[in-house]
Amino acid sequence: MSTPDELKTRFWNALANSPFLFLQLDSAPEKAVPMTAQLDKDADSAIWFFTTRDHGLARMGRATATFAGKDHEMFARFSGVLTEETSRERLDQHWSSPIAAWFDGKDDPNLLLLRMDLGQAEIWNSDMGFIDNAKMLLGFDSREEAREEHAEVML
Repeated sequence: MSTPDELKTRFWNALANSPFLFLQLDSAPEKAVPMTAQLDKDADSAIWFFTTRDHGLARMGRATATFAGKDHEMFARFSGVLTEETSRERLDQHWSSPIAAWFDGKDDPNLLLLRMDLGQAEIWNSDMGFIDNAKMLLGFDSREEAREEHAEVML
């Protein structure tokens, strides 16, 4: 059984290992798009995304992200608020060659760095371990074990 804090730690590690997720504005849920989360281990409940000023996410506001980790061992859905990040220091911190491939430099007038201030999250750990997985494969009831690997938390 994992505690909510343990699940949060596993979630952050899984997201750092594979920072790809679907992001949508709550006002336009049909427009979910794949994005790459920019993480800062010292940030308090925030992640960043590079996009363009003419992208639908540029409208900002309440948003929801959906995450599936590598090997499908971790899943999460979390909400927050997207705002423009105006810190040049933050832009420099997250700038990389893969990001540069999408823009005409850091001063590209269409470049937009979004900050997502995080709120409520639901986290599911589907890696229940060898014994619990074996029980499930043999047809034994695994619902309680699965419930113990789920948490509703604040990020």
